Amino acid sequence: MKQVLDTLHSQINQLNPNVKLMCVSKTHPFKAVESAYNLGERLFGENRVQEVDLKYPKPDKRSKDLELHLIGHLQSNKCKKAVELFDSIDSVDSIKVLNKINNYATNLDKKIDIMLEYNSSMDENKTGFETYEEIKEAALLATSYKYVNLKGLMTIGPLGGNEKQIRSAFKLVREIKEKLENELNIEIQELSMGMSGDYKIAIEEGSTIVRVGTKIFGNRDYSK
Repeated sequence: MKQVLDTLHSQINQLNPNVKLMCVSKTHPFKAVESAYNLGERLFGENRVQEVDLKYPKPDKRSKDLELHLIGHLQSNKCKKAVELFDSIDSVDSIKVLNKINNYATNLDKKIDIMLEYNSSMDENKTGFETYEEIKEAALLATSYKYVNLKGLMTIGPLGGNEKQIRSAFKLVREIKEKLENELNIEIQELSMGMSGDYKIAIEEGSTIVRVGTKIFGNRDYSK
């Protein structure tokens, strides 16, 4: 794992030393998370609320500098648990989910970071906002909430797409970020774009966080 992480950080630093690596540990045991943590990693992504609830220590028992993000689709009935377990919810894809996150964060007196997910590949099997007007409405709402901190935008590039299609999708989300900042007079700090197969293109198109799992932890076992 150390060699893989060293190589990843070297490649990322050559493109942009300010880009953060998120280790995506879904389906892998907490022991694997600990191994990456002991090698210096602090930013982790998980896809499922239930898996984190079973796998990770409760927030007050975790290392204080371990930062855990939800990057998978969040069902509205899991919002309360997500607010309790995660430091950031990066896959906010509807006004309904945004409102529930705010309600639970308010009740828990916990300020939570979020990202708005945009469906840049226009894939009907993927979640995310699909128009600029939709994501603008969500951004406006998020910035009005006391317990929600709009930290960034997230997207998944077209899986199986060619370089031109992937680059175009990432460029679109970067342009949406810039447009939101200008029109709403806000700062959006993060662009979470790029995974194991396309993170280099994502960095070239302005990503500030790349989400890498299989390269670090190996193939996933979905039978568990």
